[in-house]
Amino acid sequence: MQLRFDNVPLDEVEKIPCRVFRHATQASLAVAQQIAALIRTREGEGRPCVLGLATGSTPVGVYNALVRMHQEEGLSFRNVITFNLDEYYPMQPHELQSYVRFMHEHLFDHVDIDPANIHIPDGTLVDTDVDDYCRRYEQAIQQCGGIDLQLLGIGRTGHIGFNEPGSGRNSRTRLITLDRITRRDAASDFFGDDNVPRRAITMGVGTILDAHQVVIMAFGEGKARITAEAIEGEITSSVAASFLQKHPNSQFFIDEAAAEHLTRRRCPWTLGKVKWDETLIRKAVIWLAQQVDKPVLKLTEEDYNEEGLQDLVATRGSAYEINLQVFRSLQSTITGWPGGKPDHEKKPGDRSQAHEHIYPKRVLIFSPHPDDDVISMGGTLIRLVDQGHEVHVAYQTSGNIAVFDDDAIRFAEFAAEFNRHFGIDPQRTGELEAHIEEFVKNKQPGQVDSPEVQFIKGIIRRAEARAATRFCGVPAEQLHFQDLPFYETGRVRKKPLGDEDIQMTMDLLNKVQPHQIYCAGDLSDPHGTHRTCLAAVLNACLRLKEESWYQDSAVWLYRGAWQEWGPHQLEMSVPISPQELMRKRAAIFKHESQKDKALFPGSDPREFWQRAEDRNRSTAQLFDALGLAEYEAIEGFVRWKGDLDTVL
Repeated sequence: MQLRFDNVPLDEVEKIPCRVFRHATQASLAVAQQIAALIRTREGEGRPCVLGLATGSTPVGVYNALVRMHQEEGLSFRNVITFNLDEYYPMQPHELQSYVRFMHEHLFDHVDIDPANIHIPDGTLVDTDVDDYCRRYEQAIQQCGGIDLQLLGIGRTGHIGFNEPGSGRNSRTRLITLDRITRRDAASDFFGDDNVPRRAITMGVGTILDAHQVVIMAFGEGKARITAEAIEGEITSSVAASFLQKHPNSQFFIDEAAAEHLTRRRCPWTLGKVKWDETLIRKAVIWLAQQVDKPVLKLTEEDYNEEGLQDLVATRGSAYEINLQVFRSLQSTITGWPGGKPDHEKKPGDRSQAHEHIYPKRVLIFSPHPDDDVISMGGTLIRLVDQGHEVHVAYQTSGNIAVFDDDAIRFAEFAAEFNRHFGIDPQRTGELEAHIEEFVKNKQPGQVDSPEVQFIKGIIRRAEARAATRFCGVPAEQLHFQDLPFYETGRVRKKPLGDEDIQMTMDLLNKVQPHQIYCAGDLSDPHGTHRTCLAAVLNACLRLKEESWYQDSAVWLYRGAWQEWGPHQLEMSVPISPQELMRKRAAIFKHESQKDKALFPGSDPREFWQRAEDRNRSTAQLFDALGLAEYEAIEGFVRWKGDLDTVL
């Protein structure tokens, strides 16, 4: 049945059918079930099932689910033939970034597929053989009867496979040059931009569109804009995924974060009647104020009517009453006392915060990497310390893969000189210095660091974290370096969250018994470390929820390193003065190994301190535009509601 908003069929707006799931895991399971059903149907018909497969972080959940179905439900891959979308060129199959290696690690090595049925573009060819190879790849697909189901992700430029902007509707498997943005997005996997291959072999847009069925997946806020362009925008070669609008059997599977720019999520009231709750009212009024460029309290009945919000006024009363409700709701989030006020500062009518009666509080800030605390909530951290709270910071991972090799050599040289000067085991020191220099000199792009190199890089990150929090006024004995085991692979790809990670987090919580817990909620971190770290904390909290000390605890989620909360989501807004913002910047600068150019910057070319300041200032400017008090910057927080849906 076609989904409708009131009397508006959604396919008038969304030109590619789209299924929105609350979380990526749910979407991945649905895709895996669809693939499994197709495999079983083809097996029942005595026919092979031909799958087009993708790589990257997006389809990993699908492959995990398929492996589980094979192991627990008897799903067989004996009749499956696969063709992968693409491969970097040149690329040896054993290298860490090889899609051959990726597919075997995530799927092929765990199921009963015939190796002869696996087809992945060959990155080892000499240039003169590539064109002929690509023709044969196309022929092999045709000889199998075409691809039954093609699985896709979508790149930030809208590319599918490696079909960069400008790829034609009828393009076929070929060697292409990678777009600058695509190479930047891949830089983390290759430990730096300079190591990313400049070319790749990819199926063409025409090859993909020939598939009988196409499933395209997108997860996270970072894919929201381009997903909306592909689904609701015009068909154009600058967004290759938009060609799927003309495919007779294509479908998007996305999570709520990736759906945020779709009309049904961004402004669903423009499509027809909606069920108005407090969150949607707040979102609609903020949207309206931005549309007409007015403060909330100046919005009129005419503004509501002309921008398609007649139903809100008709349902919830006058424009003035709605304006006042939203204004007060936003105003109530603003507090200069994130840990609560001491009695002598309280005034009649002060907004009561959770556990306001406890002052000072023990505060535990969980930082996924050794700099997320000051990047994302440095102003609030400083405010909590200045206001007399006992602030602890837990660094959940070592962050050792995000240190340049040159820094490791420099610090090894420093240690060697220091030890030689004071006569401290000069032989062992010299051996360490020689090992690090020799290892780095012969290191291949993406090669896992030796334990010695990992150790010294970890020390660098620890020293920087100590310097930053010392500047903020946090005593050294209130820093906790967890080094959670899931992270310590030496590679960008990490292990799944394990019981040991959760137990270590529970032990720390029981030790500190905090009244406030802060953890990173910006789940768009491209490598998933933030998501895994958040899952460790929330799982630990759920297991400890019956403890007496936990009854006086509140869990707050911060953002800032990779994204920011929307204004309609905020539940605590902490104003940051110009002086505090400069102190926050200075604390971030203590992380010297991440300054000027980070090893894993993501897709945003700005430094992390610039991103954080811009986001904090933008939030403050928005509050000002909405008619609230004018501040230099604002750090925003959302309170955890007590379930794992946040990170599932």
